[in-house]
Order: sequence, then structure tokens, then C-alpha cells
Amino acid sequence: MEWLYMLMPISGVNIFWPGLIILGLGVGIIGGFFGLGGAWMVTPGLNILGFPMAFAIGTDVAQMAGKSLISTMRHGKFGNVDYLLGLVMLMGTVVGVEIGAQMVMWLERIGQVDKVVRWLYVVLLILLAWLVFHDVAKRKQKEREAKAKNQELEQGATGLDWASKLQAIHVPPMVYFKRAGVTCSFWLPITVSLFTGWLAGILGIGGGLIRMPALVYLIGCPTHLAVGTDLFEVAISGLYGAASYTYKGRTELVAAIIMLCGAAIGAQIGVVATKYVKGYGIRIVFGLAVLGCLMSVLLKLLQAELPSIAGLLGTLATIEVLAFVSAISVYIAARMVQGAKAELAAKRQKAGN
Repeated sequence: MEWLYMLMPISGVNIFWPGLIILGLGVGIIGGFFGLGGAWMVTPGLNILGFPMAFAIGTDVAQMAGKSLISTMRHGKFGNVDYLLGLVMLMGTVVGVEIGAQMVMWLERIGQVDKVVRWLYVVLLILLAWLVFHDVAKRKQKEREAKAKNQELEQGATGLDWASKLQAIHVPPMVYFKRAGVTCSFWLPITVSLFTGWLAGILGIGGGLIRMPALVYLIGCPTHLAVGTDLFEVAISGLYGAASYTYKGRTELVAAIIMLCGAAIGAQIGVVATKYVKGYGIRIVFGLAVLGCLMSVLLKLLQAELPSIAGLLGTLATIEVLAFVSAISVYIAARMVQGAKAELAAKRQKAGN
């Protein structure tokens, strides 16, 4: 079965190339659906396939840029991208990432970087999971209360409503983001993106895991539009990151191109699925993805604390990530097929009438 393995020209390792396509397909589906770059899924996956960690990170950044660009173009066709909001947030993100990176350098000098970053990751993921599921629970409570009064829940009503309070802070200049339907102070998206960029810079991730919920809960974007706008920003920052890692000789471009073959197909599936799964459907699945990521990080923490079984825990963490990616990808693809079938049936019925 030697033909299933390919020698990578830059890193010099033999890689199971169908695994790259499968990984790219799964991450493409999830990235297109949630607006995530997928660093927390791809990097450990590439590492277990045989890439040294530096090459795993560099190759991940390269494929993330290409996949996000494909997804952004598709979301743009559906009208799911607010380009002005994305560009405004990019300003804050760039500054925030640099502050975060400088803080990591400082933590490294005092020998605390691994401990601080790992626990910050755990706290962040727990807060994100709580935020999503608390919001869903509050929304369901409002639905029950409306039903008890024989009323319909107001369209666009949410469980948590922080965005409207933040939008009410009128600090000039005020900006209207037409596509998102949001009027707010120019400084609101700048401040939010500065904070999410800072977290992304410390944690070493693309930021979609943080920025997508921030767009929903703090700025007030509709969920499907938050996904598309976030991907637009990930694509731009990812292109810079890809150029940087390639210049340093830590990007396996052959592997990135192979992964993009799967990601190009997966991204189309993920983006189209947002047409049939709206608002709270996306939020619930996103919450489950956060829990999967949290489990992987906790296993990695245990790996550092229990060196006697570190190898086993590291393998379990990677298998858990890949299994979770596969399960969520299958679910999203199934929902897309289900929605497409229902749409075709409705069209046939309308044509018959």
C-alpha cells in the first residue's frame, strides 16, 4: 500500500495522503458552517498524521487561508458577509493579535507561557459553552412563556440581549452596517475585535472560535451573517499568516493543496447548510463543537500532568478531535441534504399546483 503514502518535499516525512483529503473535507464543512478557521482541529490532526508540530501549524495556516477564502466567496453569494463590518473589525484584530503575541513573549521569558495559555483556553471554552447553552435555555424559556400566554414569540427575539445594550452607547462617530442591520458606535466593533484579537494572539488560533460568538452576542449580527463576516476576516488574516510561515520555511504547500481539494468541497457543503439551519440551530451545534474542543484541551492538560501515560493521553486527544470533526461534519452534511430535499419537494408541489 505504498501508493497511499507521499513524501513531503519540505518536511521530508511520508504522509498518508487520503488522510489529508478527509481532514480537509471535514474542516471545510465545519469552517463553512461555523466561520471557524479550524486550527484546534487541523493542527493535532496533521501532527498525528506525521508532521512535526511547526510544519503542522504552518500548513494549517496555509490551508485555512485558502479554505476561508472559498467559504467567504460562497457566503458572499448568499449575502451572508458584511464587508464593511469585517474591515472595521480587522483594524482592532491586528492590534489585538500583536498585543497578545507580545504578552506571550513576556510569559515565555518568565517561564509561565504553557501553564497560563492552557488554563486560559480552558476558562474561555467553558465560558463559551455556558454562553451558548444559557442563551438557548433563555430562548426556550421565552418560547414557553409566550406559548402559555397564547402569543407568538417576537421574530428575532434572543435569549441573551447584550448587543442592544451595547448598541445604545452612543459614542461618536456612529456607523450603520447595512448588511448586518446594526447601528452602533464605531468603537464597539473596534473594542470587541481588539479583545478577541488579543485572545487569539495569546492562544495562537485564528480567532473564529471567539469572534463568531462575539459578533452575535456583543455586536448583534444575525448568526448566519456572523459566520460569513468572520470567515472574511479569517481569510485576510490567514493570508498574512500563510505568507509569514511560508517565508520561514514551515509550510508544506503540497499538503496544503491536497487538503484544499477536500476543503473546497467541504466548504460548499458547510456554507449551503447555513441556508437550511438558521440562528439557534447553528448556535447549538457550535456549542457542541466547543465542548469537543474543551475535552481535547483537558486531555492535553492531563498529558502534561501525567507524564507516565502522556503518549496515551496525547493519542486520545487527537482521536477525540478527529472523531468529533467527523461526527459534526456528517451531521451538517445530513442537514444540508435534508433541507435541499425539502426545498425541492416544495418546488415540485408548487409547480404541480
